[in-house]
Amino acid sequence: MSVSPSQRLALTALLATAAGATLAQGQPTKPRTRGTIEDAEIEVVKERENQLPEAARNYDKVELPAPAKADRAVKYTFPDFRLPSQNLNPTVRVLTIKQEELQPLQGNYARLGVGNYASLFGEAHAHTTRNEDHALGLDLRHLSSARGPVDGKNSSVSQSRLGLNGELYRGAVTLGANVKLGRDRANFYGYNPTTEPKPSPDSIKQTFFRTDAQVFVRNRDRDAKFQYDLAGGYRYWKDRFEAKESDLYAQLRTAYYVTEKGRVRLDGDLSFISQKDSAYSVSRPFVQATAQYEQRIGDRLDVGIGATLGYTGDTINDAKQVTVFPAIRVGYAVVQDKFVLFGGLGGGLQRVTLYDLTQENAWLGKRQQVADTRRGPSVFFGFNAAPARALQASVKVTLANDYNLYFYNNSGRDSSRFDLVYNRDGSTQLVNVHGELIYNAAEKLRLGTKLDYNGYKVKTLAKPFHRPNFQGVFFGSYNMNEKLMLGGELYVLSSSYGSTLRRSSLIPVTYTETVQKTDAVIDLNLRADYRFSENLSFFVLGNNLLGRKYERFLNYPSKGVNVLVGAGYQF
Repeated sequence: MSVSPSQRLALTALLATAAGATLAQGQPTKPRTRGTIEDAEIEVVKERENQLPEAARNYDKVELPAPAKADRAVKYTFPDFRLPSQNLNPTVRVLTIKQEELQPLQGNYARLGVGNYASLFGEAHAHTTRNEDHALGLDLRHLSSARGPVDGKNSSVSQSRLGLNGELYRGAVTLGANVKLGRDRANFYGYNPTTEPKPSPDSIKQTFFRTDAQVFVRNRDRDAKFQYDLAGGYRYWKDRFEAKESDLYAQLRTAYYVTEKGRVRLDGDLSFISQKDSAYSVSRPFVQATAQYEQRIGDRLDVGIGATLGYTGDTINDAKQVTVFPAIRVGYAVVQDKFVLFGGLGGGLQRVTLYDLTQENAWLGKRQQVADTRRGPSVFFGFNAAPARALQASVKVTLANDYNLYFYNNSGRDSSRFDLVYNRDGSTQLVNVHGELIYNAAEKLRLGTKLDYNGYKVKTLAKPFHRPNFQGVFFGSYNMNEKLMLGGELYVLSSSYGSTLRRSSLIPVTYTETVQKTDAVIDLNLRADYRFSENLSFFVLGNNLLGRKYERFLNYPSKGVNVLVGAGYQF
């Protein structure tokens, strides 16, 4: 059979196209991250606050690679206006969810609300809209209650925040700075209710001032071989009395792709703290670095091998100042993009500061001995899964030994105040089981739960004071046609323990420590936000709707039903 010149030309083109496709399939490419499930690692030491988009309180976090920097334009959503005395301080991480296309938004809005307990809420945000060259922002927030659950003004509380931030975009580089100022007011209202005469509000007042100024530089090019994020700053904290803390710190996060499927990571943290009180002055240096090589083998296996080297100047309980721990992680995709098993070995230091501690517990007493927590060695394993569209799940088990893990116990000098206490004979053995299940349907309907079980084994303490074994949150939200937004959370914490001193009736007088159980926490919160027009909206928030005046910390009952109503204006 003869072949015409035009047929020969078409056949030649077809063969060339097929050969090109075959060669293209053989070329190595950098692994894609969008749409895949990454293996994760959790460190359940002291968690920093970290923020649940639908709530102000979080549990221990599963560390996943940070998503790409989001646009700074203010989004229309309803925040949680929980009052300070209601904070439970859990820290849960929300799994990364693919964002929808951004809509044109204005950068400024303000809200104002009032509620029972003579509560006042106000916030204002002024941000530049999307800009290829820079981003600037101003955030103000105030939340207070002039009365509380015990003796009116004696249990008043307030929080005020001011934040300034700015970024410049220069090619692949982002330069930025931010300043955060805060003032918190709380009262030591955990005194004996039979006390007469009642103490005056000013005599039991505590006030905290916080400053955090930071500058940073990071890479914006996600396809670059070298990724980096370098930040340095200064934090200052003081209370109403004579305690002060200054912290000069720096953080480094880097990754360099040696090959298309392999990279070297180097992370570092540096902190120099000067802590002063009425009775002593102490310096607390801290240095930690983690070097790790990560390699993807085939399409399913990821391996990371490295080590963490740390140093702390703390000497409390004769803890080791220099630590070296493995940083080993293995992840295997049983079902591509659907089910990943992971596990590894780890350890390291966790920086502990009065700046953070007093945000978790505002009723600390004077002259506290603060120590960094040393974790290790630790073993972790678990899985990440995406069994269906918009559904994500994660389970992780951690077995660890923690040295100088702090607990809160009522002070023997004054039971309305708390001291940091430690297991002084060896480590605290910890078993943590963390689970998350989140369903997110195009940001319209969102349901989820985050659960943690913590088993503590202590030797020299009667109980793991004020660390509950179980904590969880069930949450949901629904956006009805961008007009009505509904949401709610149910927080559950198991009871924990505190202690008090009992005076004997015999002579000589002796005092005996008596362990007391705190209340279990069941806290239901519901809220609604109605957009009346493009600019004007109204909101209502109900906190602790079950009316349980539980004691998260011994001797400190929380508020009962607490309602805030108000309006917001976007411009």
